[in-house]
Amino acid sequence: MIGGIDLGGTKIEARLFDDTALQTCDLRRVPTPLDDFDALFAGLIAQINWLRDQADDPDLAIGVCVPGVIDPQTGAVWAANVPLSGQDLGAALTAHYGRSLPVVVDSMAFAYSETHGGAGQNGRCVLGLVLGTGVGAGLCLDGAFPPRAVGLAVEIGHVGVPARALARHGLPLWACGCGRAGCWETCISGTGLARLASHVTGQTIPAEQVTDPATLDIWVDLTGEALATLQNLIDPDVIVIGGGLSRRADLIACLPAALDMHRLGQTRAPAIRAAQHGDSSGARGAALLAATRC
Repeated sequence: MIGGIDLGGTKIEARLFDDTALQTCDLRRVPTPLDDFDALFAGLIAQINWLRDQADDPDLAIGVCVPGVIDPQTGAVWAANVPLSGQDLGAALTAHYGRSLPVVVDSMAFAYSETHGGAGQNGRCVLGLVLGTGVGAGLCLDGAFPPRAVGLAVEIGHVGVPARALARHGLPLWACGCGRAGCWETCISGTGLARLASHVTGQTIPAEQVTDPATLDIWVDLTGEALATLQNLIDPDVIVIGGGLSRRADLIACLPAALDMHRLGQTRAPAIRAAQHGDSSGARGAALLAATRC
């Protein structure tokens, strides 16, 4: 068996996988302690110990994925929504257990999972785009992570939306949680879709319930432009869509045509697919990394 943990801003999810088909054998979710690092670390340790107990294996391979950025030189994490900033979580886990547990950025774990037995299988350059509460992305080249200088994943969520895209729809520069304004995250995340609906209809509607055609048309157009930006910068052969919005098949089905509207010249489009492993993909990617490093 293999264990994977997805540490997020609202929950710490622990999944136990069988190591042949990589199917979830057991799952436990607990609220993320947000008071300070010590409380968060204690909650994480409890989930790791639960996995070890469920597998009856104190040496169970376990990987952990977290939001934010992990500096490859120092191991320090920077995260906006959980008390991890400045902490070397990997070193803390090694000190506690006497062995190394891999810690990886959640969007990179997602891309890794979908590259290995997921929607990106057989792709050489696979980009995983997570459209959830925020926007994140990860990248795998020939099945592995590319080298990165400071640990950034593919931070498309905090790239500015082009003025032409905002002008097409008369949209303002909305403030982003990163401290700037006009980021892609403010428009095409689940939170962004709800914001668009409020702007267009004047109503407060959760993203999963937005059905207004005008709102959806704007979201699809903006997301198509974001996909064109990613293609221009990275040139993947597969883009896998994850996060809460990936469950809206009506939206995902529109994205290839939306990308076609914004592609550069006659360049061929990458394949665009919904994630195969859904909500389990981050923990699954972390578990796969742990298995490879045993």
